[in-house]
Amino acid sequence: MNKLSLQELDTRMARFGMAVAGTLSEQSEELPHSVTERLRAAREQAMDRARATRRQQTVPVAVEATGAVRSGRSLALLGGPSRWFKLASVLPPLLLVAGLLLIQHSQWYEQVLAAAEIDTALLSDKLPPSAYSDPGFSEYLSDEENQ
Repeated sequence: MNKLSLQELDTRMARFGMAVAGTLSEQSEELPHSVTERLRAAREQAMDRARATRRQQTVPVAVEATGAVRSGRSLALLGGPSRWFKLASVLPPLLLVAGLLLIQHSQWYEQVLAAAEIDTALLSDKLPPSAYSDPGFSEYLSDEENQ
């Protein structure tokens, strides 16, 4: 399968379009007068319909009591969101941040309590805290546990 670049593809499509347009132009010169008149009338009707549709789509009809405007086939709401809607959209992220801060604070508090408990146990023991850093003392404790 040949892979054509976009430029080559566009060129080929343009050539094909010009060939079709040329053939249609040649054959339209050979059409009888009645057929060309019917085609002209159909073309004018199509153009009138297209203009009417464009006019209908661009001119807003009227504002209804619900705050909506019809513009062609689309419907648009008037006004922005109310203050309550804005507050309701900001509230969940604020609650999430507050919850995360509360969780962080409780974790910190538990760590402080655990450290305080360890400090209390060390300071209330009969041995001084420097004894725990002595390597000979740890050997003494392991020998005492084995006996």
